[in-house]
Amino acid sequence: EVTLVESGGGLVQPGGSLRLSCTGSGFKIGGSPMAWARQAARQDPGEGLEWIAGTNAAGVTFEYADSVRGRFTISKDNAKNMFYLQLNNLKIEDTAMYYCTADPFFAHYTERYFPTWRGQGTQVTVSS
Repeated sequence: EVTLVESGGGLVQPGGSLRLSCTGSGFKIGGSPMAWARQAARQDPGEGLEWIAGTNAAGVTFEYADSVRGRFTISKDNAKNMFYLQLNNLKIEDTAMYYCTADPFFAHYTERYFPTWRGQGTQVTVSS
């Protein structure tokens, strides 16, 4: 059974930073395309998630949504079976539940995203 668990969310002021972590069990993060996605509270869960960043199985190709490019960075630590999202220069509109996700193939999603696997999420709230 594939299990993904996120951690590291919290309350931060605009302009601040956070680092989210994702650990996998029953699953090798190093051998899988991985992504981070988010959902704001106002969004209908049935509409899927907003894909924000992803990497291929080898961890050499990185793609970012326009809304986060230049501010967020993703990385894998294969030895620890961990996947990270570094969030810098946070904005109020970044407030959302953030999910670690995995799929059988790598893609850059611009429409609503329905991942094959995802964790329970970690909340990021940006507020002054």
